Amino acid sequence: MPEPSPSFLRWREIPGSVWTLGLVSLFMDLSSEMIHALLPLYLVTVLGASTPTVGFIEGIAEATASISKIFSGAFSDYLGHRKWVAALGYGLAAVSKPIFPLAADIGWVAAARFIDRVGKGIRGAPRDALVADLTPPELRGSAYGLRQSLDTVGAVLGPLLAIGLMAAFADNFTAVFWVAVVPAFISTAIIVLGVREPPHHGRKVQMPLGRRELGRLGRSFWAIVVVAAIFTLARFSEAFLLLRAQSTGLPIAIVPVVLVVMNGVYTATAWPAGVLSDRIGRYGMVTIGFAVLILADLVLAAGSGVGLVMAGVVLWGLHMGLTQGLLSALVADTAPAALRGTAFGMFNLVSGLAMLAASIIAGAMWEMIGPDGTFLTGAAFAAVALAALPFVRWRAAKAAARQRP
Repeated sequence: MPEPSPSFLRWREIPGSVWTLGLVSLFMDLSSEMIHALLPLYLVTVLGASTPTVGFIEGIAEATASISKIFSGAFSDYLGHRKWVAALGYGLAAVSKPIFPLAADIGWVAAARFIDRVGKGIRGAPRDALVADLTPPELRGSAYGLRQSLDTVGAVLGPLLAIGLMAAFADNFTAVFWVAVVPAFISTAIIVLGVREPPHHGRKVQMPLGRRELGRLGRSFWAIVVVAAIFTLARFSEAFLLLRAQSTGLPIAIVPVVLVVMNGVYTATAWPAGVLSDRIGRYGMVTIGFAVLILADLVLAAGSGVGLVMAGVVLWGLHMGLTQGLLSALVADTAPAALRGTAFGMFNLVSGLAMLAASIIAGAMWEMIGPDGTFLTGAAFAAVALAALPFVRWRAAKAAARQRP
């Protein structure tokens, strides 16, 4: 066992391979966000796509990633190993990146997003399960928070590089997309060469998606899945944050600063939130996160100027830091070790379908009512999730009581 760290963040106690997985996420997110920070604007201003089309492409992309996760997670349980399944996903995402600068129309961009998100889906569940395999329960929140923070460092640097390169290349989207190819292949090399999987994490699961094994996931896990799905309906694609900022008159070349601010707050809060959840409990932190999203949506709905919109963006980043890593930790807390891949896959499948619905609803509300309708709808969904959270906490406490001798 590692020696206890005097640091609040307990960084010395976190296994080295968790740090390496964080770097893998950092470089891939750097690549992805350089593209994604510009993609909605590229689709609308260069290729002539409508706002609902942007919402549909984003929703399909995220849903594709989540559907892929259920199969890759279950496959990692079947194999009893995670690393090489995750590495396959990172490799596929890297291969998809050159399609973006080569795309000549909306169809090719949609295809590139589809392949990229398949790669994300393949890597997501095995990677998240691997973090739990590598980490003792008392460090789980810290480990997920660290990986999430490193992931969002890439998400901060990506839009910053996009802004700088857009200025350097005279608003040449294609040139920026080509630069984004490089960190994607670096990410793949790091996971192949730098991550060490722990010894066999448990028995192989012959039918991880069978009724019997899914039943073993337990009611506490399924309660988390349902509430997370309702919550996901409130946190549609960040493409709508970019479009909201543009609607206030922010110049196109500066719009990616929205993602810089959001992910900066996300990066700064995810790891401390995970550490606090290890010490004082996860549900209290998640409750605060749900409430912050309601406030963010209300501010963004009211935002008539750049300052108010940026305040909403800051709150959006804060809610991400308070919820995303902790929801993963809750899944790891409730799922049997041998079925963690399946659990993360199922969790992300349901969340991804909710994300598809959220992005389509957001695009439709934007078209029919305007930006305020989109964000007020999000606030309503977040309020429902917040109201349901005490039930999930009660269910988890009841399950824990049954397990006590």
